[in-house]
Amino acid sequence: MWMRRDRLLVTLTLAAVFSADVYFVLLPKLRDRYLRGGCTCPAAGGNNTSRRNSGAPHWSSNSSTVTRGDSGVRLGVITASTETGGKTWKSKLERLFAHPLYNIRSPEAGAEEVLLQPEELMSYYRRKVSRWERHKKYYNEVAAASNISFPDREVVFDPEATWLKFHLGINKYALYARDDPNIEHLLQDMRKTAIINADYTQDEKALKGGCDCSQVVKPSGHHLKLALKLQDFGKAMFKPMRQERDQETPEDFFYFVDFQRHNAEIAAFHLDRILDFRRVPPVAGRLINVTGEILFTTHNDDLRSVFFTSPANNTCFFAKCLYVCKTEYAVCGNPDMLEGSMSAYLPGLSIAPRISIPNPWIRSYTFTGREEWEVNPFYCDTIKQLYPYNSGSRLLNIIDMAIFDFLTGNMDRHHYEIFTKFGDDGFPLHFDNARGFGRHSHDEMSILAPLTQCCIIKRSTLLRLRLLSQEEYRLSDVMRESLGRDALQPILTEPHLLALDRRLQRVLRVVHKCMKKLGEPQVVAIDFVESRRATTKPAGNR
Repeated sequence: MWMRRDRLLVTLTLAAVFSADVYFVLLPKLRDRYLRGGCTCPAAGGNNTSRRNSGAPHWSSNSSTVTRGDSGVRLGVITASTETGGKTWKSKLERLFAHPLYNIRSPEAGAEEVLLQPEELMSYYRRKVSRWERHKKYYNEVAAASNISFPDREVVFDPEATWLKFHLGINKYALYARDDPNIEHLLQDMRKTAIINADYTQDEKALKGGCDCSQVVKPSGHHLKLALKLQDFGKAMFKPMRQERDQETPEDFFYFVDFQRHNAEIAAFHLDRILDFRRVPPVAGRLINVTGEILFTTHNDDLRSVFFTSPANNTCFFAKCLYVCKTEYAVCGNPDMLEGSMSAYLPGLSIAPRISIPNPWIRSYTFTGREEWEVNPFYCDTIKQLYPYNSGSRLLNIIDMAIFDFLTGNMDRHHYEIFTKFGDDGFPLHFDNARGFGRHSHDEMSILAPLTQCCIIKRSTLLRLRLLSQEEYRLSDVMRESLGRDALQPILTEPHLLALDRRLQRVLRVVHKCMKKLGEPQVVAIDFVESRRATTKPAGNR
């Protein structure tokens, strides 16, 4: 009898121990692995190793070195307690940028991987300053003879100017480093530095005399933009406010006749930085006095001639057949103050040439036409055979750009630009985002055609998207916080912020569908090497 009772007692004891082990040890591990994804992403400062222990270095997520994934790679994200060592964060944005995914060590950029050398850049701009001073003297003489006065603001060329540091920081991987403190200083300077000159941009000047106002699709859109020169000799492109933030693009509008929005330019910069692409030049919001900072500073007679006072006694201006030909398209101050976006100029084309390339998924810019990708679901198979999309990272970068555009709702990506110095390894610049954030109530799935048709995505991009879908890093929350630092905040209305979360889930569902159809190894391209501390060795060491 005692033997049976002892066996029963031992059995109950073992069962209790086993249950406690399952509950307190095994279940948390399974929960972390399957519910949270079980991150295999690289940890900041970890030892460098590839999945085959090749000793390869960490690569930036913008690197052109990519390989297909294998079944040993588990995709997910690090849980909050793992990534921060239990630290409590008051700011979701700071917590996000402290995550290991945002601290992947980029390769050291050699001389050929940096866009410009300091001596070359300084010499170039000193010549431009000298030419500006000569022209200014001439303008002042002509103005005095015509009884026109300009504000007397001298150009102060500072070799330590934030815009110069921005130009010197451009390399083949991104426009700026993740942790570059100069970017915040540059945003502040664009908001506050005095404006000494206003002019039409070069592409607008090129259209002068060639604009046909009978065309449905204008040569450069429906937007008036100006090139503003700042007192430290920096330049910014100013896009004035044309639409209230709570206005949606009407359903019947074609994308090519939609208004462009200054707040979309600002929001696109912040989103690009949060996604860690870093391909949008810095953009800041600014309130400008159109009389004192544009009319009284411009040396362009055409620009000066289009200023007028509206019936509401507001100061307005429009473009002379550069975009549209009627005063109905004018922008007006209140009575003189007008908000707009200030986008930092990139280095001049003469010192840092760029090439403009048609987007393979370009849209038809007519009322009835359709492009091949819109009718051929296997269109990507053809693109994969064509140079430069048949090797390197160009196609993956185009898919990054499509995801970025889908999140913003921008259908107007007809071309993209790359720096010619970096050749095929160069990243596409995410220029001209003002047609984004037009309709928060609609998700235009056709923008995702490169992803849905090609079924391939960078591993780093996918990991960050998954991270931003989690509650502790939710995309709408970090965007709201980031945009809250801009002088013109709120930049986006709540419906637009919430639309980001909804669209992010749609992107993840598309990727999941691709994986289900083709398998993870065929869908996920490895564009950086995992650290030893965060990596589980694949079975069989494949």
